[in-house]
Amino acid sequence: MTAESAPAPAPATARPVPLLVGAATTALEGAAMAGWGVYNLLSGFTGADADFGRAELGGAVLLLMGLLPLLAARALLRGQRWGRSPAVLTNSICLPVAYYMWQPGGAAMTAAGVAVAVIGLAGIVTLLNPKVTAVLYGAPDEQ
Repeated sequence: MTAESAPAPAPATARPVPLLVGAATTALEGAAMAGWGVYNLLSGFTGADADFGRAELGGAVLLLMGLLPLLAARALLRGQRWGRSPAVLTNSICLPVAYYMWQPGGAAMTAAGVAVAVIGLAGIVTLLNPKVTAVLYGAPDEQ
């Protein structure tokens, strides 16, 4: 096989910017959740948490829950349709989390709540963008 007969690479426009941003926000949320799960596991095993057993179980659950958004982000980058639903769900869950972070007050919690809300809204808007829908499901005239 020579260089002339090699297939042409896929066009760079196959992944629009909204898809990349949506996948990145979903991966960020999944990594944060998995990281918190690892922290809970380690704090339970080292004895930093007085409630032995509950910290490990909570850490394992958070770790497993963090893997789904990471897999969804990977699926989005590969152009697989199934990745959009868990990614939108993960970004939607950020909104009530941000609301409850805002409630206790204080400048740090309010700022963190605003950041979580902005990241969640950015993920929802980018993943429901018509360009992303066209890449994942095809253009409406193709059906």
